[in-house]
Amino acid sequence: MTDTPPDRLSADPNSPYYDEAIMERGVGVRFKGVDKTNVDEYCVSEGWVRLSVGKTVDRRGKSMTVKLQGPVEPYFRDAAE
Repeated sequence: MTDTPPDRLSADPNSPYYDEAIMERGVGVRFKGVDKTNVDEYCVSEGWVRLSVGKTVDRRGKSMTVKLQGPVEPYFRDAAE
């Protein structure tokens, strides 16, 4: 396994960008210089994150999200310690 997280990653198991091995390793995301804990999906090359909005869910039971633009810096949590 490499020491750089993938360009795009999703926490949703139904997404084509979901990778269970990487999620088990633990990925942290720094968005605009601030560590975020509510990231559902990110894309470094396009410069966006999708963040959960509270505990609100849509009609399919998935959490409501908001997509924000800006610099995204993913990192592995085990390497940061």
